[in-house]
Amino acid sequence: MKAVFYEQYGDPDVLQYGEQPDPKIGPDAVLVDVRASSVNPVDWKITAGYLDGALPTYFPVIPGWDVAGVVVQPGPSVTEFQAGDEVIGYVRADTVGLGTFAEQVAAPVRTLARKPRNVSWAEAATMPLAGLTAYQSLRAVGVSDGDTVLVHNGAGGVGTYAIQIAKAWGARVLATASEKNHDFLRSLGAEPLTYGEGLGERIAAAAPDGLDAVVDYVGGDDWVASLAYLEDATRVASVADAEVKEKGGRYIFVRPNPEDLLALTELVEAGSVKPVLAATFSLENAADAFRSSMDGHVRGKIAVTVGDEG
Repeated sequence: MKAVFYEQYGDPDVLQYGEQPDPKIGPDAVLVDVRASSVNPVDWKITAGYLDGALPTYFPVIPGWDVAGVVVQPGPSVTEFQAGDEVIGYVRADTVGLGTFAEQVAAPVRTLARKPRNVSWAEAATMPLAGLTAYQSLRAVGVSDGDTVLVHNGAGGVGTYAIQIAKAWGARVLATASEKNHDFLRSLGAEPLTYGEGLGERIAAAAPDGLDAVVDYVGGDDWVASLAYLEDATRVASVADAEVKEKGGRYIFVRPNPEDLLALTELVEAGSVKPVLAATFSLENAADAFRSSMDGHVRGKIAVTVGDEG
């Protein structure tokens, strides 16, 4: 099969496109014909070797944890899916080696849910990691109807999902972004706040009664500054700064969860959540997709499509 892979750590220049062995299907996995994947910051960070101390790596590495595609063959113990089913998945293992930037992937059923019927392959591929991160972080801080929630980095891949999910759950959402993204945040249902110096005063003006929950998707000083306006110090979560635990909050490293992913699919099918597709690259041009993600100014998510899909 054709795939993107790398044989040593480095920047996007180490990515190659060519033949790799076909995946082997374990008893609890399904073989998926990949229609699209998407780029997450963790992909280029792993490629650069940043997670070498945490996850065993087996070269050559095919990057990618997100997938949208069609089941070709179920493993012998699989009853959840059959050939022809359209699925999405956050296909993360405890090792780095066989990812989703390929024509086919063997995906454990514990990572999969059905694809929403009302979005493209490229849009669907942006959902698993970013959507689950948003869903699981909001649940961790107990967001519910009537809450006022502050989302840090609202225009990013996770933030766009978090705003829409929190709104679907009945929350009022404030979100930080640069001024050029304020109208975009409003279109998602959030009240925008400019990040950086003076954020505390802007929070106080927008939420004089304080915040019920804070979710951070960028790190830095802003989430710390927002804690002064949080009613309950335990209701803060960050995916970017493990020091949040010292403040009584939750550090989130997203986990594959088919029930959560199905809940996200149902929100998308209901029209409550819509994937925000920033750009689409072909599999052959995955290195350019990495570079675009590394630029740090992506609004939404970047998809990588296989063949003519998207």
